[in-house]
Amino acid sequence: MAEPGTPFDVVVLGGGSAGYATALRAAQLGLDVALVESGRLGGTCLHNGCIPTKALLHAAELADGAREGAKFGVRSTLEGIDMAGVNAYKDGVVAGLYKGLQGLVSSRGITYVEGHGRLVSQDTVEVDGTRYTGRHVVLATGSYARSLPGLEIGGRVVTSDQALRLDRVPKSVVVLGGGVIGVEFASVWKSFGADVQIVEALPHLVPNEDVALSKALERAFRKRGIAFSLGDRFAGVKETDSGVTVTLESGKTFEAELLLVAVGRGPRTADLGFEEQGLTLDRGFVIVDERLHTGVGNIWAAGDIVPGLQLAHRGFAQGIFLAEQIAGLDPTPIVESSIPRVTYCEPEVASVGVTEADAAETWGADQVESLEYNLAGNGKSKILGTSGFVKLVRRKDGPVVGVHMIGARVGELVGEGQLIVGWEAYPEDVAALVHAHPTQNEALGEAHLALAGKPLHAHN
Repeated sequence: MAEPGTPFDVVVLGGGSAGYATALRAAQLGLDVALVESGRLGGTCLHNGCIPTKALLHAAELADGAREGAKFGVRSTLEGIDMAGVNAYKDGVVAGLYKGLQGLVSSRGITYVEGHGRLVSQDTVEVDGTRYTGRHVVLATGSYARSLPGLEIGGRVVTSDQALRLDRVPKSVVVLGGGVIGVEFASVWKSFGADVQIVEALPHLVPNEDVALSKALERAFRKRGIAFSLGDRFAGVKETDSGVTVTLESGKTFEAELLLVAVGRGPRTADLGFEEQGLTLDRGFVIVDERLHTGVGNIWAAGDIVPGLQLAHRGFAQGIFLAEQIAGLDPTPIVESSIPRVTYCEPEVASVGVTEADAAETWGADQVESLEYNLAGNGKSKILGTSGFVKLVRRKDGPVVGVHMIGARVGELVGEGQLIVGWEAYPEDVAALVHAHPTQNEALGEAHLALAGKPLHAHN
């Protein structure tokens, strides 16, 4: 630890995925680190995002399994959802990880500072009147659940923060936003027995994904009885004693017990002193170069406040990168398109690399090939009772630049997809690899066999 009155090597503002990864790796490299967090160590991902929502989704999967046991010859019925029990399970998962993270930070000799930090000079963060100076400062203040202009959160209008703490299953919900957060909560609530209506202003659900995945998810949601309205903007909401009435610009109205506002997350950068120290902000995001430097002094930024994918594992990787950068190890910059993306609804959506549309725009439509391998030809997927496909996008006579998947559990396949795209593998390279049978992982192997010109099973 730094001696009293001497500067730290690194002061990290924010203890979420990006911040704690920076602190842990920097301490591992022998640097003196102060880590400042106003809330709970672990940030949004651990307490209000990835972990608790995935716990809910696992409970939802078990509910569906109980409800549908007869399909597999298992006499099971779903008696109901005990939200107190679900929340106890969810909170137990979070508490265990939180305790482990606290232990890690403590064991590494990191000076952990609880309180609201503010950047007061190019090398100093002030917390409740006490100043912490660092040779380097890393900003990792995370994000918050956004709303729309004029749309007040409160009562029956909630964000994911309040939705995670509900003590009951709502009878009906309108979900405003068909992106990752919206479709995950829609999936959970449908599995728990609620009527769900999604409203999305853009033409498709999960609009940042390849359009083939979006259309497949829409078919799957339709089959599950999840309703959605696409290409129609939110106009307003009125709260009543029994629920909400949501109006769209087209004049359509929907009534429900709750409105979940899931329109994305905004960067938490307001009133923290960033602009006063000369940092460039764009719509609240901190602008950095490819090495995550802000262009001011020795100030760096990572995680959700940096434009790009707002994903915990991106922030985590950026934190490790920054610690190594500060320590003088000259790490390789992170390639955004090689970061995997998973939406954990039922069915899951997973992808890495570029979409077919983006590939065509970059290299020209005549220089891009794609192929879809249907999971109907995959033994393990058949056993699980899931449908979906693996879609590959490649440069003509070149490497695979996109892997896009939909189906139960395909999030577990995206690791190999990341290696394929990140290492610029050709279809022939992957086709030569032996994939275990029967696994869903085989579908990746067979898709590459087909793209390499030697399909063994039907793939369309």
